[in-house]
Amino acid sequence: MPANEFLGAYWSPSELATNLVVLLNLLGALGLGLVVGYERSYHGRAAGMRTYGLVCMASAALTVIGGYPGHWFGGHVSQYLINSDPTRIVQGIVTGIGFLGAGVIMREGFNISGLTTAASIWASAVIGVMVGVGFYLGAIGLAVLCAGSMVLLTRVEAWLPSRHAIAITMRFKAGYRPQEQALRDMARQRGYEIAGGSLMIASDGGMQEWRFVAIAFSKRSGAPMSVLSAELADFDGIHSYQLSHARN
Repeated sequence: MPANEFLGAYWSPSELATNLVVLLNLLGALGLGLVVGYERSYHGRAAGMRTYGLVCMASAALTVIGGYPGHWFGGHVSQYLINSDPTRIVQGIVTGIGFLGAGVIMREGFNISGLTTAASIWASAVIGVMVGVGFYLGAIGLAVLCAGSMVLLTRVEAWLPSRHAIAITMRFKAGYRPQEQALRDMARQRGYEIAGGSLMIASDGGMQEWRFVAIAFSKRSGAPMSVLSAELADFDGIHSYQLSHARN
């Protein structure tokens, strides 16, 4: 077969139609992933719209191309396809890249970072798979959607209603016994609530240390961190404290 006919098969009308179906599935998966991710982002979680959107879209890409094996490799049925199962190679790639992505996720206290980077690494592996099986238009669309998600969704998340969170560590003087309800009331007066299940209490040498995450009631409520720091410095019984933004 002449080279131009061989290469042209990858851009034939049937191949383009299949790629358009793939793109429609990607758009639908991205939209649904963003909906779920926004719920997590609104509640101050680390995995937000970008992470959920990338993972949902890339998962859909792997699933939908499996439904059109006749269009893989430009529709050329080679000896390779007869004697082996390419889907096993795809599974191995996705699993291996998953371990690579896990290596970029960092956790420090209540703060988790690197989730979007890990998701983008995994999505880039899916783009490579789609190029490898000949779904060029679908791969281009997935790359554009992934890049657009990471660039534009930061602005969208900043515009949408959300609740920011602050990780607070309070170390009290020896012999001082803080009351949980009093701390919760103080947080509420400043526009925050203590996140359920986030409270941790430790004791060393008679000094208690309380750690918890305070979540603002809304995007515009909640005292600034500088104000909280000044108030904690004058808090009765406080020995030392630490404040940081939390994404858990």
